[in-house]
Amino acid sequence: MPTPRFHSPQARWRLPAPCLPMAWLIVVCLLALTACSSTPMLESRDGYRVDHRYQSSAQSSRVRHLVLHYTDSDARRSLRTLTGPRVSSHYLVTREATPKVYQLVDESRRAWHAGASAWQSRSNLNDTSIGIEIVNRGPSDTLRGRTWTPYPAHQIDTLIALARDIIERHDIDPVDVVGHADIAPQRKIDPGPRFPWYRLYRAGIGAWPDADRVTAYHADFMQQPPTLEQFQRALAAYGYPIRVTGHFDALTRDTLRAFQMHFRPARYDGFPDTQSAAILWALLEKYRPEALAGILQ
Repeated sequence: MPTPRFHSPQARWRLPAPCLPMAWLIVVCLLALTACSSTPMLESRDGYRVDHRYQSSAQSSRVRHLVLHYTDSDARRSLRTLTGPRVSSHYLVTREATPKVYQLVDESRRAWHAGASAWQSRSNLNDTSIGIEIVNRGPSDTLRGRTWTPYPAHQIDTLIALARDIIERHDIDPVDVVGHADIAPQRKIDPGPRFPWYRLYRAGIGAWPDADRVTAYHADFMQQPPTLEQFQRALAAYGYPIRVTGHFDALTRDTLRAFQMHFRPARYDGFPDTQSAAILWALLEKYRPEALAGILQ
C-alpha cells in the first residue's frame, strides 16, 4: 500500500487517489443491492402489515394450460377487441416484419379467451390457462374453396420465444399446449390447419407423435381398425371433450376435425380413418401410456 502523505502538523492524511474509484464502486454496489429488493420484508397495507420473510415450498403455479388462438382480424381491430369489455387474452402477437408482443392481462389474472371449454378433467379453462392471440385472418371462402392465411416465419419465431418462456415458468406439460379448437371443438376452429404445430414441437413446445410409432400403429389398424367407440375413448383419454356413445354424432365429427387440424392438417374432414387413429394411439403411447390399456377392451 502506498505511504500516506502528510500535509500539516495535525498529521492529517488522505487516501491516495488510485483508491477513490474503488470506494465509489463499493457504495454504488451497496445502493444497487438495496434497489434490487423489489418486495420489502415488511409491507404496509391499509390497516395491517404483511411479513414476507418466510415462503412456503408447498406451492405451484395456478396455470396448467397454454391456449393458442388466431384473431381473425388485423392488429388494430384485434387490440380494440381484446382491450374491450367482453373478451381478452394475456398476450397478442402481431405479424409485422418485427412482431410486437402486447401483454394485455397480467399472468396472475384470468383473461377471457377460452370461453366454454374443457380439457382432460378440467372445464372453464379461463381459470387455469394463459391465452395467446396471434394476428391472423384465418379462413377465406373463395370460388375455389376455403383458403387459410399463412403464419409468417418471423411471427412464429416470436411466438416460440414467448411460449417457451411461459411454459418454463409455469411448468406446462406438452399435452396441455393446445389450440382453441382442441378445447372447444364445436365452437372454434383456430388456430387452423396452417398453424405450424410441428415446428413448435421441434422448438420444444407442445406434443407430437413419433413417426415410427405412427407407421407401426397404421400397419396394425389396416388389418383391424379400432371401432368408433374405441376411437372416442382414445380422444377422451388424450384430453378432448367428447362423449363416448359409439355413434358418429356432430360432437365426434367436430372433435375429430380439431384433432386432425392439429396433428394431420393435410386432411381434416372430421371422419375417422386409420391414419388419424395411428397418430392418436402413438400420442397416447408417448404421453398418456396409462390410458392405452383400457381403450381396446
